[in-house]
Parts: sequence; C-alpha cells; structure tokens
Amino acid sequence: MSKLVLIGFMGTGKSTVSKLLSEKVGCTRIDGDEEIERLENKRVSDIFASDGEAGFRIIETKVLGTILEREDTCVVATGGGAVLSPINRELMLKNGFVVALKASPDQIIARVKTDTERPLLQGDAEERVNLLLKQREHAYDFAHFTIDTTNMSVEEVVAAILEQWSLHK
Repeated sequence: MSKLVLIGFMGTGKSTVSKLLSEKVGCTRIDGDEEIERLENKRVSDIFASDGEAGFRIIETKVLGTILEREDTCVVATGGGAVLSPINRELMLKNGFVVALKASPDQIIARVKTDTERPLLQGDAEERVNLLLKQREHAYDFAHFTIDTTNMSVEEVVAAILEQWSLHK
C-alpha cells in the first residue's frame, strides 16, 4: 500500500491532519520530528542547538528513509523542511502519495507564534515565517496533491485527501 506522506510549511496542519487520517484509514501514523526525538533521545530544538540545521537534516533524511520503508505505517507527517533535500523528495515520491498542506502566512503566524519549540522561529516569528515562506516558495511543488488548509476544518482536509488518494491508487 502506498503511504500518505504529508508535507508543508510549519503550522499548516501536518500533525493534526495526520492523526485524524490514520484514525480514518485505520493504520499507524508516524510524525517525522517525533520519531527523530525518540531515536535521538533529544528534542529537535536541542539537535538544532548542538548540530545546527545541517546536522539535523542529515538525521532527518536517515529517519525518513527508515519510516518510509516500514510496512506497518501508512500515514507520515514530515517536518516542514524535509522537502529541502532532493533525496527526501525522491524517497517520498517513490514510497507514497505526497500531499502538500499550505496555509496563508497570517494563519501560519497565528498558529506558530507562541510555539517556543520551533528552532527556525527564534526571534521575530512573523519576520522569520515570511522569510522562510519566500525561501521555500516552490519547495512543496512536487506533491501529487496540494490543499490549502487556511479556511478548512481538519475533517474537511482529511476528506479531500482521502478522495484524492483513492483516485491515485
């Protein structure tokens, strides 16, 4: 079975949507950042602090490859920057139906501005979000399906994803 792989900028709903998706499909969900924290026995923010973003991205690629090979998993929520690596994009496309979640900059800022655990948001969250969105403007374009979660409920997002996934199978 091909996996449902959720990609998208931070705050677009990957973790929340993946939980409901896995319930609806009746399968295991793995969140990439949670799995990295479990395997490394460190928080993502601590890995960024000790190894830098480059060090974190190396770990992320290794863990993503392992997650996508697992037979027992069918929903994967990736970290927002997982798409920056061509290797990761290839792994995702080879092993799953890739869904890009997007949202308006205002909605993203509203969702993430109080989250102190996001290492790439240190400083002015609004300024950082806008800068990163500009840098990653086309980073999610390789997805099979893109959905804007700005004005949708989680249930509506999940229903749209499941409809598209059924057409893809």
